[in-house]
Amino acid sequence: MADEVILLDFWASPFGMRAKIALIEKGVEFDKREEDLSNKSSLLLKTNPVHKQIPVLIHNGKPICESLVVVQYIDETWGPESPLLPSDPYERSRARFWADYVDKTMYSAGRSSLWLTGEAQEAAKKEYIEFLKVLEGELGEKAYFGGKRFGYVDVSLIPLYTWFYVFETLGNYSIVEVCPKVVAWAKRCMRRESVAKSLPDQHKIYDYFLELKKKRQAQ
Repeated sequence: MADEVILLDFWASPFGMRAKIALIEKGVEFDKREEDLSNKSSLLLKTNPVHKQIPVLIHNGKPICESLVVVQYIDETWGPESPLLPSDPYERSRARFWADYVDKTMYSAGRSSLWLTGEAQEAAKKEYIEFLKVLEGELGEKAYFGGKRFGYVDVSLIPLYTWFYVFETLGNYSIVEVCPKVVAWAKRCMRRESVAKSLPDQHKIYDYFLELKKKRQAQ
């Protein structure tokens, strides 16, 4: 009997994009179900009662939550011939370290740079750029963060690329000027089918964010 694979998702969420990229990389067919985050479905609340957030991967009725956990589960369950995490324990630990770094720095700093104002916004923007520079240092001259192969750290970070235009436009700076290697890496990733199919257009994300900001300011 074929696996039943359901992904509870929201189109603009970088966390949901991670799961989609991993599933497509592994050649897994899945039923993508779009969530309305202002009116969450009973299925989402049932399968992720703790955080009540997407993405949730439901594999044969069993839910897996939290995007990096979902990506690791996908990697361990399907396509052993094309692993996302390295087989070497040390390299695997390094990949997990950098994915954790992305989660603990990039997303919070990026969010702050969009929602704060004045000096606080400037400080968050500078912090975001510094975090990007650290990642660029780790990338170095490599094609991907793990070397020649697209892998776990790339999956964890590349969804943020679809938000770069928002950060640049509202922050009045150019990421390619401060981190050219990161932008070159992102464009390399975008040539992969899994990434191109999973990341929405940057201008669509920009329009979405402006609408979201307008709604919050009206409340």
